[in-house]
Amino acid sequence: MRKYLIIVLLSLMTGFAVAQERDNTTRPQSNLVKEKPKFTDRLFFGGNVGLSLGTVTYIYVAPTIGYRITEKFGMGLGPSYTYFSDRRDSRYKYETHIYGGRTFAQYQVIESILLYSEFEIINVEVPDLLFTKLIRKNIPSLFVGGGYTQRLGGNSAVSLMLLYNVIESDYQIYENPMLRVGFNFGF
Repeated sequence: MRKYLIIVLLSLMTGFAVAQERDNTTRPQSNLVKEKPKFTDRLFFGGNVGLSLGTVTYIYVAPTIGYRITEKFGMGLGPSYTYFSDRRDSRYKYETHIYGGRTFAQYQVIESILLYSEFEIINVEVPDLLFTKLIRKNIPSLFVGGGYTQRLGGNSAVSLMLLYNVIESDYQIYENPMLRVGFNFGF
């Protein structure tokens, strides 16, 4: 019990000593330490969407959330979902759902130019070895590239990126290079 009493007393004394040292009336304003930004102020949101309707239907949604580690460098993650339907042949209808997730890092070199990398794993239906049925398989992709960012006003921006998938796969669903348009809020 004595230990706890001593710890409490020392804590109170330390608090009083710090309070006495922080007398702002004698300090000039230029010596004040800048306040660290709040966690929520460093968050940014965005993502990509795609839509094509008709005999071939394609719906793509990939929201992201990121965190600015420094003013120029940010990292983040997000899920992705694609619905694909092909009805060009009246005897055969193909329909699938592709889903997965991704992590990314981006570095703003100058005001409008950024470097970007992303690792994605998606779950896709692919033919089995005998081509008798479709099975689900996880497909990794590693995109590297860069792009142009244009601010739209406030804390929002649109980006146009040219990305290259550096992981070779038998079940590649992306063509190299890939052109991607995205939106960011809180950027």
